Amino acid sequence: MDEQQLTAKVAEVLDRWPSAGIAAGVVRERSLQWFLGHSVADIASGTPITQDTVFRIGSVTKTMTAVAVMQLCEQALVDLDAPAVDYLRSFELVPAKSCFRAVTIRHLLTHTGGIGYMRRWSDVLRPGLGTGDNARRPVGALADYYRGGLPVVIEPGTRWVYSNHGFAVLGQIVEDVTGQPFDRYLREHLFGPLGMQHSDLARSQRVAASLATGYVVRARGLKAVKDHDIPTAPGGAVYSTARDVARYVAALLSGVANDHGAVLKPETVASLFAPHFQPDARVPGMGLGFELNEEGGHRVAAKGGIVSGFLSAIALAPDDGIGVFALTNTGGLNGRGAAEPLATALLRHVLGLPGEAIRTDVLARPAVWGELCGWYGMDPGPLANLFDRLVFGAGAEIVVRRGQLWFRPLSAIPTVRHGFPLHPDDEDDPYVFRLDLAEMGLGTFRVAFSPCSEAGRTRHRFEAGFVSLRQRPDALNPKRWLAGGLAVGVAALATRTGHVASSRTRST
Repeated sequence: MDEQQLTAKVAEVLDRWPSAGIAAGVVRERSLQWFLGHSVADIASGTPITQDTVFRIGSVTKTMTAVAVMQLCEQALVDLDAPAVDYLRSFELVPAKSCFRAVTIRHLLTHTGGIGYMRRWSDVLRPGLGTGDNARRPVGALADYYRGGLPVVIEPGTRWVYSNHGFAVLGQIVEDVTGQPFDRYLREHLFGPLGMQHSDLARSQRVAASLATGYVVRARGLKAVKDHDIPTAPGGAVYSTARDVARYVAALLSGVANDHGAVLKPETVASLFAPHFQPDARVPGMGLGFELNEEGGHRVAAKGGIVSGFLSAIALAPDDGIGVFALTNTGGLNGRGAAEPLATALLRHVLGLPGEAIRTDVLARPAVWGELCGWYGMDPGPLANLFDRLVFGAGAEIVVRRGQLWFRPLSAIPTVRHGFPLHPDDEDDPYVFRLDLAEMGLGTFRVAFSPCSEAGRTRHRFEAGFVSLRQRPDALNPKRWLAGGLAVGVAALATRTGHVASSRTRST
């Protein structure tokens, strides 16, 4: 590895995504082989970033919760395909329909448990879209948080719907099965054995003294964020350092064992990185707690984390024995920031891949574009996919623009609404593309169009791993309704103006 080139990669990302501080590293051969601590953990004090600076790592926590659950599977204390309610004793899962199949452990680990991003509409008014509480008020037990039950709003196993609440259920199952609080379980069965001495689920003495300040980017510069705790702790509350994250990544790459110890069998670790939900075989799918992707033909298991003021990312190429991480103390809940672009750039560099992930050797095949163009709407269930709806609005249009196929969300967010090009990504399949979301800080994703029969005609489903959309009749496109409503309004206003002008003329 060329340290100067790796440092240059960090500089390139910072040119696009500023951050108060960054801790980035490359892990290979069971150890941290390159580390860069950039800038400061706290602007006011000028405290520099080091390997021992504590960051909030957000949803990277989910991978650790998955490891904890798989430890119980190895001990035959839980079964991946058994109903979650067989082990959950502290609160209930309440299906919206009595005909729903049971939610299993595997469903929860793959975000297919049918539990929405929100529990109820009132959560929209809570800090951080219902995922954060004021840190001055201690977070209560999940049994209290889910008093009255946790709704299951979609048929389990049918759709991928990102859910912090689903991973909260998994953490509670670990507690109910073992009789240990989840934070203590992680310290004794994960952090301790792997030598992660400065990591914790709670803001304990292990982490508080070296905790970085979180910031968001504003027009006048960086602004410190208000501090919030996360009630769904197993889904996103871990505090950790670059040194500890490096040990965790090293353990994952070598079968969840590092120089300090082991916590899972190699075959169990391999199952974390295998697709357990894959709606289309041409799209990588979802592992157990890990989101799957590929970079230049290399299999990748990754996870990003978002807590207001902090963005994090880990990305592993398990077949190559290489992992990278990026921890930052700048970013909002929209997730746009340096962590994921930097992790991707570092991984591609260490794998010897070009910086640009878009292929230029696949010819476009416009002959199929006509059948793909149109409006694609989201599946029913606004609480289930509320986050996607906030980003993508009323779905998306597939259109041809400047001789290229584009994905154009019907969103109120300007940076999303202008759309993103779809690049051909398979020389043998004209229905496979790569979606470039680099402008949003999310990198690129393989997407696929698959035909489905509806009302006697063939339509298509757009599968991108993180979002699934279904082609709908153009007559139902909400953009047309809005345009029509606007035209009627303009016409009415013009008519009214004409009447007023006419009456004024008569009066003079």
